[in-house]
Amino acid sequence: MSFRAFIAGCAGPSLSADERAFFKEARPWGLILFRRNIDNPAQLRALTASFRDLLGDDAAVLVDQEGGRVQRLSAPHWPVYPPAAVFGKMAKGAPGADERLAAFSARLMAVDLLQLGIDVDCLPVLDVPAPGAHKIIGDRAYAESPAEVGRLGRAAALGLMAGGVMPVMKHIPGHGRALADSHLELPKVTASRAELEADFAPFRANADLPAAMTAHVVYESIDPLQPGTHSRGVVEGIIRGEIGFDGLLMTDDLSMNALGGRFFERSARAFAAGVDLALHCNGDLTEAGAVAQAAPELAGKALERVERARACVARRFAQAEPFDPVDARAELVSALAALA
Repeated sequence: MSFRAFIAGCAGPSLSADERAFFKEARPWGLILFRRNIDNPAQLRALTASFRDLLGDDAAVLVDQEGGRVQRLSAPHWPVYPPAAVFGKMAKGAPGADERLAAFSARLMAVDLLQLGIDVDCLPVLDVPAPGAHKIIGDRAYAESPAEVGRLGRAAALGLMAGGVMPVMKHIPGHGRALADSHLELPKVTASRAELEADFAPFRANADLPAAMTAHVVYESIDPLQPGTHSRGVVEGIIRGEIGFDGLLMTDDLSMNALGGRFFERSARAFAAGVDLALHCNGDLTEAGAVAQAAPELAGKALERVERARACVARRFAQAEPFDPVDARAELVSALAALA
C-alpha cells in the first residue's frame, strides 16, 4: 500500500470506527502512541495489529520511550528506565561503561517495544542543555558537553537499531537553549550563529543515523521569523546543509502551541521547508484531517529516505551480536544502584 507523508495519533486504547475509516482513507505512514493509548500488553498488541490490518505491515508505529519522565510504557507492565542524564553521570566510572549501559538500556527498550508491534522510538534526545534554559529538556539530555551528548546518544541509537527499532534523534538542530516549553509557546533563541555550533555538534556527529525530528524553535540568527520546523533556512540550510543530515526528517508534533495557524497551513509550511513527514499527535480527527490534506503522497526523495532508514535498521538487527536481556538488565540495575 502507498502512504501519505504524515503520522497520526488516536484517541484511546483501541481504534474507533471513525478512526478506522480515517486511517483507511488518509493512509498515514505511521501511528504514534501516548499513555492514553496504553493499558496492558495484550491491549497494545491488539491496537498495533489493528492499525496494520488497515495499512499493511509496512506501516510504522511510533512512541516516545526515552526513560525518566518521558516514558509512555511504564510500571506495572513494563520496566522503568532511567533518564538520559544518568548515563552522563556514569562517565566518571570505568571507561566505556556509560556507552555500554546507554546501549543496553535502549536495546532493552527495543525488546519491550518490538514485542508489542512498535518499531520506531523517538530517542535519542541530542539537545545540549544551556544554563538557565527551560527545564523541558533537563535530565532528558545525556550531558552538558556536546561531545558527550553525541557519544552517548549514538550508543542509545545503535542499541535500538540492534534490537530492530528505528531511532529518531531529536530535536534537530537543537532545543537546549530554549527558554520556553514549545508544547505551550514558541521559544526564541537569540544565540549567535557561532554559538549555535555547539548545539549542532551532536547532530553532526550522528548525521548518518536514519531519522530525526525537528524543533519548534526560532533561531533568530538563522531565520528570525519562522520556527525551525517551518524554516527552509533551518531545514535545508542547517539540517541538510551544515549538519549534513540526509535521513528521514519528521516534524515535532504540529498540535503543539508553539505553532500558529490552521492545521493545513502548519503541515503545508513544514513540507515547503523540506521535511519528509508531518507529525500530528493529539488524536483529534478534524485536525488530523487537515494535516492529511496538506500531506503529499510519500514518494520521491522522502520515500527513498523511508526505505533507506528501514534498511539501515534491518541490517543492524541482522548483524547484531547475541544479547541476553536478563544479564543486560541485571548489569544496568547494578550500575544504577551504585550511583544511588
